[in-house]
Amino acid sequence: QFLHEVVLVDDKSELEHLHQRLEDELKKPYYAKVKLVRNQEREGLIRARNNGAVAATGEVVVFLDAHCEVAYNWLPPLLAPIYEDRTTLSVPVIDGINWDDFSIKPVYAKGSHSRGIFEWGMLYKEGTLPAKEAAKSSHHSEPYNAPTHAGGLFAIDRTWFEELGWYDSGLWVWGAENFELSFKVWMCGGRSVWVPCSRVSHVYRGHSCSSCGSGTLTNKFKGVPTTLRNYKRVVEVWFDDEYKEFFYTREPLAKLIDMGDISQQLKLKEEKNCKSFDWFMTEIAYDVFDKYPKLPPNKYWGELKNEATQTCLDSMGKHPPTEIGNGGCHGGGGYQMMMLNTEGQLVNGEWCVKADGQDKITLVWCDMGKTDGPWKFLTDTQQMRHTKYDRCLALHPETRQLVLLACDENNLYHKWQWATITPPWART
Repeated sequence: QFLHEVVLVDDKSELEHLHQRLEDELKKPYYAKVKLVRNQEREGLIRARNNGAVAATGEVVVFLDAHCEVAYNWLPPLLAPIYEDRTTLSVPVIDGINWDDFSIKPVYAKGSHSRGIFEWGMLYKEGTLPAKEAAKSSHHSEPYNAPTHAGGLFAIDRTWFEELGWYDSGLWVWGAENFELSFKVWMCGGRSVWVPCSRVSHVYRGHSCSSCGSGTLTNKFKGVPTTLRNYKRVVEVWFDDEYKEFFYTREPLAKLIDMGDISQQLKLKEEKNCKSFDWFMTEIAYDVFDKYPKLPPNKYWGELKNEATQTCLDSMGKHPPTEIGNGGCHGGGGYQMMMLNTEGQLVNGEWCVKADGQDKITLVWCDMGKTDGPWKFLTDTQQMRHTKYDRCLALHPETRQLVLLACDENNLYHKWQWATITPPWART
């Protein structure tokens, strides 16, 4: 009744069964509505979706990952908001499929409503639907406004998608496309909703993927982190100047990245008379501030190197809560990128360095809604003082573990220096 066609996009897959075997399979009569689009070179998820949308001929384009299973009557509720307003981006509620036995498990608590938001490093997050939004609905099952979405599963009017310039074709591989589309939908006259009555399940991979190489994209940008490059493009196009600084506070190395030409995206924004990002944050994504307030600037950032050992503070790739360590300084950032803001919060990404008592230094999730902390760097003595305990961050000379000790400005194990980070991709 609703299905016009299925567009299957092959991003130059390296898997043998997706070559001639797939073409032979699609010749069977019950695949009559399936159209196969093959990229001539590996282009990545974002551009592959663009290619699929361009090839599509239906009125509405529904994007699904290949590893999805739709629930009963999933499509009519997803299409209804678009029928009411063609500038709507419509998102189903996503359940989880276990990779090992394909059993389906709800991701969300029964009866709850969540919606997509983000933090200033452009990591996708979710929050509970604010009461202000819930009050707009007459029924609990109605679609509701959402600032953004996870990215993989949604429906949009094809002509509207084209009017918005599809996805920015300068975004490569994966990452930031969900924000880019959400921002321009909202800011350029449309809306984005989550639809409780449309349920689609998604397989979350539980192991590494041996066949998921990047093909010809492996070194397209000569080592520059592709996702961070994508984030910068989106931020520079859609953020107001004030908000751009919050992103660069969280990701200072992004300033070193060549993001490419964004003139077409800026032209689209001007031609469509799109609203400001401050409007978007005030009217649509106001609940972001509850968890992720506006960020104070960094007072220091880079490697935090101990004078005695010449090793650097290092989160070692471990997720909090965990003890933070120290290791050989490599100059690449990542787990050794430390930032101390003007309010005393010492972080590695979205994780905070915390002193539990006086003998244990741990890495924890930063407290939601807070940007302050107890740390103060004393430039004259090169010490990192904990203002609550009035002690200093030090490396224990025997165990080489991080501890708080009575400040001793003559002890090199108590002394630290901030070292500039210039990753290999930025050294040429």
